[in-house]
Amino acid sequence: MPDIIEHPCVTAAGGHRADAWTGFRAAPARGSDAGVLVLSGSSGRVEEERCRLLAREGLAALSIRWFGGPGQPPGICEVPLETFVSALGRLRADGARRVSVLGVSKGAEAALHLSVLQPGIDAVVALSPTSLTWANIGPGRDGSAAPHRSSWTWRGQPLPFVPYDTGWTASEPAGAPVSVLGWYEQSVRARPDLLTAAAIPVERSAAELVLVAGGDDLMWPSLRYARELAARRRAAGLPVRLVTRADAGHRPRLPGEGAVPASSAFRHGGSPAADAALGAAAWPHIRHALLGPRPGRTDPAREAATGQDPASSAGQGPASAAAGQDSSK
Repeated sequence: MPDIIEHPCVTAAGGHRADAWTGFRAAPARGSDAGVLVLSGSSGRVEEERCRLLAREGLAALSIRWFGGPGQPPGICEVPLETFVSALGRLRADGARRVSVLGVSKGAEAALHLSVLQPGIDAVVALSPTSLTWANIGPGRDGSAAPHRSSWTWRGQPLPFVPYDTGWTASEPAGAPVSVLGWYEQSVRARPDLLTAAAIPVERSAAELVLVAGGDDLMWPSLRYARELAARRRAAGLPVRLVTRADAGHRPRLPGEGAVPASSAFRHGGSPAADAALGAAAWPHIRHALLGPRPGRTDPAREAATGQDPASSAGQGPASAAAGQDSSK
């Protein structure tokens, strides 16, 4: 296990259309030519533990705060994707020749868009992804969460999105943790006219793509979304790796990461054991995608374009805090 060097206060002033950001970087002491930008979900958390894990695998890993910080929108509302481009530029400036993005949930949504819009991204790992662009979660720069706006902008223009259906109500008792899966499903049914424009066009991405999703995700239907993304890639003749587990939830855990504490606000589905098993099944493919070809290494994803879900199991399972802004992701 290599020694790593941590830089806990990485900062950038932003750039053209990019917000300023702060973050955390961990890298092997000997250096690395492979860098990865690590994005949290709707917590906005800087993913220090995950960066350390990836650094021990030989990667220069950088995680940034991309909303809620100084000069940034307080919620996931019209966040400039150029902010992430700025962070990728920092990885390149530090010596990375291969650059990738690993994101979970809303971070996966951003990562997928980046791979389409920004040339030069070698790989994307999307944990619990969406195939659609969604409306804001929380307020924008004006302090208001309404009316609905896109989560993202590119070159100053908001990306087409699906708004949340305002008629949805949770089925759980008041005060109990809530599953918002039904809200996302109802919102899709309410606006079928917007789905084509809001689809993330991964068929236009040149990045290597690894998708990881659990069938018991109670935050949004990430397995269905992942299969939609994979189908678009395969229809375009492009490779994709889809790793699934029927009984895993919204928060897959990579080997060496501890279980995430249960949320008092949301039901995520899965279990610590199933979420860890999904992460373990995906891990060889994640490492290969992020590190890239190395002498003497076999490719665990050599059959990635065959259309199989290699880690499927027989497990059980079928704009605001309510929309899924979650401090535990």
